Amino acid sequence: MSKKHFLRGLRDGIPIGLGYFAVSFGIGISAHNAHLSIFQGFLLSFLNNASSGEYGGITIIAADSGLWAMALMMLVVNARYLLMSCALSQRLSPDTPLPWRLLIAYDLTDEIFGLAIAQPGYLEVWYYFGTMCAAMPGWSIGTVLVWAVSGCSVMLFGMFLAIIIPVGKQNRIVLGCIGVSFLCSLLASVLPFTRELSEGMRILVLTIVISAAAAILFPHKEDDLVA
Repeated sequence: MSKKHFLRGLRDGIPIGLGYFAVSFGIGISAHNAHLSIFQGFLLSFLNNASSGEYGGITIIAADSGLWAMALMMLVVNARYLLMSCALSQRLSPDTPLPWRLLIAYDLTDEIFGLAIAQPGYLEVWYYFGTMCAAMPGWSIGTVLVWAVSGCSVMLFGMFLAIIIPVGKQNRIVLGCIGVSFLCSLLASVLPFTRELSEGMRILVLTIVISAAAAILFPHKEDDLVA
């Protein structure tokens, strides 16, 4: 039965792995530009299977902003996984061993969480392990393949534009936040006080301030959350 669930998870995780492979090129470019070695880039992606969190960490490394800035960045960018972990823990059988729970927590991503939470009844841990084995290689291998490609620095910016532009077209508030983010980032790089901060710290401060302001000024209505 374990083999059956594992193979089913492996099958369902292949599309996720292919998607990770494509997106991880942007992370690899970022790691390459931060002067990380091939091994360091591979290890970073293997141990930190998260696009926004990994990119934020690489930005901090490139700016040499220090461990405190790194810790705060990871806390802000990856805060959603706290809620996802709580939700997924309720879908595990009460007799699930702690080592298996820790292994699931190690590779909790948005896409794998979506597959896991949609399973009926208690989550079969071997199904989750199957999806992990399909997804993780795509992310790690895609990261290191960038070292074999030259002249692709623009790909990283194109990847993030492809993520934010469609959402901005659908929601004017998001579009406004994108515009404000660009403007504030430009101002922060030239104003007397903020320009003295490292690039990583400026990104961290702007992320907290702009996201908090948007949440206060444009809160989700309860009907929207239910929908």
